[in-house]
Amino acid sequence: MQEEAGVSNADLLIAVTNQDEVNLLSCLIAKQAGHCQTIARVRNPEYYEEINFIKEELKLAMAINPERSAAYDILRLVQIPSAMEVDTFARGRINLISFKIPDYSPLDGKKIMDVSGILGNNALFCVVQRDGEVIIPSGNTVLHSKDKVSVVMPLREMPDFFDRIKLANKPIKSVMIAGGGSISFYLAKELIKANVQVKIFETDRARCEVLSEQLPEAVIINGNAVDESLLDEEGVRQTDAFVALTNMDEENIMLSLYVNSISDAKLITKINRLSFEKVINGMPLGSVVCPKNITAEKIIKHVRSMQNSADSSNVESLYRLMDNKVEALEFNVRECYENKALIGRTLMELKLKKNLLICSINRDGRIITPSGKDTIEVGDTVVVVTSNLNLSRISDILE
Repeated sequence: MQEEAGVSNADLLIAVTNQDEVNLLSCLIAKQAGHCQTIARVRNPEYYEEINFIKEELKLAMAINPERSAAYDILRLVQIPSAMEVDTFARGRINLISFKIPDYSPLDGKKIMDVSGILGNNALFCVVQRDGEVIIPSGNTVLHSKDKVSVVMPLREMPDFFDRIKLANKPIKSVMIAGGGSISFYLAKELIKANVQVKIFETDRARCEVLSEQLPEAVIINGNAVDESLLDEEGVRQTDAFVALTNMDEENIMLSLYVNSISDAKLITKINRLSFEKVINGMPLGSVVCPKNITAEKIIKHVRSMQNSADSSNVESLYRLMDNKVEALEFNVRECYENKALIGRTLMELKLKKNLLICSINRDGRIITPSGKDTIEVGDTVVVVTSNLNLSRISDILE
């Protein structure tokens, strides 16, 4: 079947069926038959514990575990309670935080150029979403309450930043999770390490017993989270965060809407099908996590990197923001002919594409919030936010 499909001429085979064994075997066959790069989805936690060995033996270009990736995305949201989205670059040194500007915030009605006195010079506004429209802002862009904005800033400055803009940032010490699947397992494991109290609701008794053995520090409840009286009995009104991770989107939406109506808990809702995206975006569901989108982002990042020559600038990280209307990319800058036009020149000298912003420069571990006088040098990693989709190399930022 692979030969009929043209595997001998393919550059990449992506195996993302629902069975790990099928994915791994497909990649092994493709490597032997076509010598192409391979990507496999591997979901079983037992396999993933040995993923480095599996990658090496099967010569995989990438192994993707959507549930584990989703769990780590949720973990970052729990660690930064005021954020709706958290994307990391430069191995965690750079954070792109998305949140809604609250009512009565000192940001309301202010131009971005005028807020540095309130917030300091290390907070850089990268994206503004208002009434469905996405803006890559300039210093003259005026902010309003209820705008969804994305900001780059150091992690250590976030608590003070959120205090100044009047956005609650109470630390999360207790989390309730609806559903006992793989995401719940990975998430609970990390939360317990951070000394967060965890309760998991799961309807299947056998699965409850497995979770009890694997997560002895968590409270595992054999019951349906949709049961209103059970949630109340277990203290849903007092929990700091509620994460809806059942296998049914409708159930997750209903649970988040209910918890939103009775408590101030931070909400995180897993949704696999985004067929009614506009309707969902209008609901108070907190942060929406979609494992399929996370998988797609990782594959797209790898494909973009493959498009470049070995001495060009690879895409190190890639995230889709603001309902997939904006991309945030991290480029590794290398010395090559394509990059001569931008290396060593100040940003104010560069003729950048419209709707594009250079958000951060990582130079030997030193994070630079760029101004017009800063330069891009060989060896830097550069974070760019743009509504010009499908950039593949750092030189693509130039007109």
